[in-house]
Amino acid sequence: MLPHRFAVATSAAIVSGDLIAMLVALYQIIDLLLRVLLYIIIIQAVLSWLVAFNVINTHNDFVRGLWTGLDRLTEPLYRPFRKILPDMGGLDFSPMVVILLIVIVKDHLLPALIMQAYST
Repeated sequence: MLPHRFAVATSAAIVSGDLIAMLVALYQIIDLLLRVLLYIIIIQAVLSWLVAFNVINTHNDFVRGLWTGLDRLTEPLYRPFRKILPDMGGLDFSPMVVILLIVIVKDHLLPALIMQAYST
């Protein structure tokens, strides 16, 4: 039979290991979602250029549906930055600001949080 304090220490290590595994899984999910969001923003920007230069036409049902769906996904992200950024005529810098923030969160903030969780 194991001493009681050894059993408590072992169970604490198991809980700690489970917590770390759960944090790693959460990190991977957030990283995946941010990567998908980054691709959605890039696709939406390229699609807007193609529509602006009349390479593709929004009278096509597929293009209109894709355009509407991407706009509904990205507009809530862009709106706060569009209020802050000055009007540059036909240029919209809000996607670049959102991409920059996503990269900062994905590459710097999340790994720092995970390292902080490992150290505690």
